[in-house]
Amino acid sequence: MTEPIKVYTIPTCSDCNYAKRYFTEQNVPYTEYNCAENAKYAEEVKDLTGKQIVPTIVIDNKVFIGFAENLKEISEIIK
Repeated sequence: MTEPIKVYTIPTCSDCNYAKRYFTEQNVPYTEYNCAENAKYAEEVKDLTGKQIVPTIVIDNKVFIGFAENLKEISEIIK
């Protein structure tokens, strides 16, 4: 990975919290973008995905919508 992972979240999203906890436990740096606190981040998600769905995770310009269903691929990338 060339830069920290971007994790677009909202506070009430359990999958978002799972992603943040996973990256922390794996000692993988990430930057959280809270869409509930900043509408600009929600617009970035829409630009990236065409939708406003969280978590949206960006790893080296690869975009993942959702965490649990993408965990296998994400874990392979961050190794």
